[in-house]
Amino acid sequence: MPLFFKRQKNKNRKSLQNDSKKEKDAPDIYYSLAENLTFIKEKMGHSSDIVVRNIKTGKQSQLEIAVVYIEGIVDTKAIHEFILESLINDVSLAKKEDDDHLLQMISEKAVALGSIKKEDKLDALIAALISGDTVILPDGSNSAVIASTKGGEKRSIKEPDSQQSFRGPREGFIESLGTNISMVRRYVKSPNLWVETMTIGSVTNTNVALMYINGICDQKTVTEVKKRLKGIEIDSILESGYIEQLIEDNSFTPFPSIYHTERPDMVAGNLLEGRIAIMVDGTPFVLIVPAVFIQFFQSVEDYYSRFDISTSIRFLRILIFFISLIAPAVYVAATTFHQEMIPTQLLIVIAAQREFVPFPAVMEALIMEVSFEILREAGIRLPKAIGSAVSIVGAIVIGQAAVQAGIVSPAMVIIVAITAISSFATPSFSMAISARLVRFLYIIAAATIGFYGVILGLMIMFVHLCSLRSFGVPYMTPIAPFIPKNAGDTIFRSPLWANKKRPELIGNDNKNRQGDAQKPQPPNPREMVTDQEEGDQNET
Repeated sequence: MPLFFKRQKNKNRKSLQNDSKKEKDAPDIYYSLAENLTFIKEKMGHSSDIVVRNIKTGKQSQLEIAVVYIEGIVDTKAIHEFILESLINDVSLAKKEDDDHLLQMISEKAVALGSIKKEDKLDALIAALISGDTVILPDGSNSAVIASTKGGEKRSIKEPDSQQSFRGPREGFIESLGTNISMVRRYVKSPNLWVETMTIGSVTNTNVALMYINGICDQKTVTEVKKRLKGIEIDSILESGYIEQLIEDNSFTPFPSIYHTERPDMVAGNLLEGRIAIMVDGTPFVLIVPAVFIQFFQSVEDYYSRFDISTSIRFLRILIFFISLIAPAVYVAATTFHQEMIPTQLLIVIAAQREFVPFPAVMEALIMEVSFEILREAGIRLPKAIGSAVSIVGAIVIGQAAVQAGIVSPAMVIIVAITAISSFATPSFSMAISARLVRFLYIIAAATIGFYGVILGLMIMFVHLCSLRSFGVPYMTPIAPFIPKNAGDTIFRSPLWANKKRPELIGNDNKNRQGDAQKPQPPNPREMVTDQEEGDQNET
């Protein structure tokens, strides 16, 4: 086995050396415009979406220039207005011995665009074309100008369907990386908001942006995130879920260790706490690291509402999570092993309902849970116009038919319905689907040894949660290990004026979030201004 791993390492080193040699041996741009265009077309497989505009400009139209771009991923209007028209109407351009002067003059015609750079490698031109840039190739020169003209059709900004809130901004990320970065910058107007971009995927060449606030974020965490991202060697990155699975600390766990969101205000709030955002071009879901367990039960409106309302809602979410996790298991354990814990009148009703049911309680629970999961998955895949109607009608019809047929009892239908509704109330879908998966293990444990199995399963789950890490940060922070300074933003939320410090294990040395005397203290809160006092004030 050691020899095998050594061979694999040697193969990787050889591949990296070969790649570096290929980069060094990349062909230069030819002096002949026809040869350059032939190389580009052959390299791109003579694709039909490659547009080549040959124009003749300068004095007596003696200079031939080719403008090359890929249709659909560029801003066509900008190309026509700032490149083609400028080059066609310019009479100062001419073939000269000084190529740098010629390229400088061409660049000045496209100065209204974004970034402009000079390039002398053909492979760099190919990479620029597939990224949405426009290549300007003059005849008789071994260099070219690359103008940033990324564009194309984009989805409009609207409120995300997965994270709606009754109070707060009504905008969410889209599939454009540049637009997503600008949306966060509108919230955090600070020069310390740093963005670093890289390309991942040998075939897709997907742009990935790393965003953090310098001075607040821990530099060790930033270094670790960069190391994991640069260590990814894969042919394609089609969504941020690819990166999530390749950089997480623990793969064999049902619980998510990386948080994802579609809301720019939530990304801005996490950045201000010292976390790091990972944005992927082509998806509206942004990854946030490091993540902790209690973070998946928090919502954006928790910070937009008063602390007492937010605290009560958070308690409700935690209760709902445990209901969705162990409610069917508790019913199976109580009806199978611990009938003495059920009130007598209720026990008689349940026994009468289950008199003609041929299956034990565990089979009832599994049949109903699997049936509901099928209905939920079908409702997601169906068109929106009929998906919700089919899932609701299907659940009602199947539940009623199953009760009338004597397959399940009415009490089990109620338990499964409450469990399903509770799973929808969890703010994070990744945590809710984890509860849906672990729920079946609790049902089996309850059918085996009753409440002892449920309690043992909870103990194993909490031990497992305490063993998890997210980029070195304990998953159960600040509960385990318990950090009193950060306990004000866990299951309950303290007032904003009381949150003076940032999370202890996430941020850097800059722990202060606000000043000392931030508690509202209006003058004379109990005195009332009378009409006589108002008249005296008016006279003065």
